Amino acid sequence: MNIEQMLAVLDADIVARLKTAVEIGKWPNGVVLTQEQRQISMQAVIAWEAKNLPETERSGYIDKGHKTEDDECDSHVPEPEFQPIRFV
Repeated sequence: MNIEQMLAVLDADIVARLKTAVEIGKWPNGVVLTQEQRQISMQAVIAWEAKNLPETERSGYIDKGHKTEDDECDSHVPEPEFQPIRFV
């Protein structure tokens, strides 16, 4: 089964269950996921979300906001005036 066939079979409910399994590390029946199952499930969730959801609704989305050219980040600390190093 290739990735396109796998994604065609998945729906939002299955993806939600896969996502929960990845988050808690076990299937709904309590069986622990192997490392390989966890990796494949995570890849399936990411691929399905990339194909079916807008960017703002995908796992791991961080809203960085928007700023104009003159805006600075809140954590911006002005740098001291540049002073060249003088070797003696």
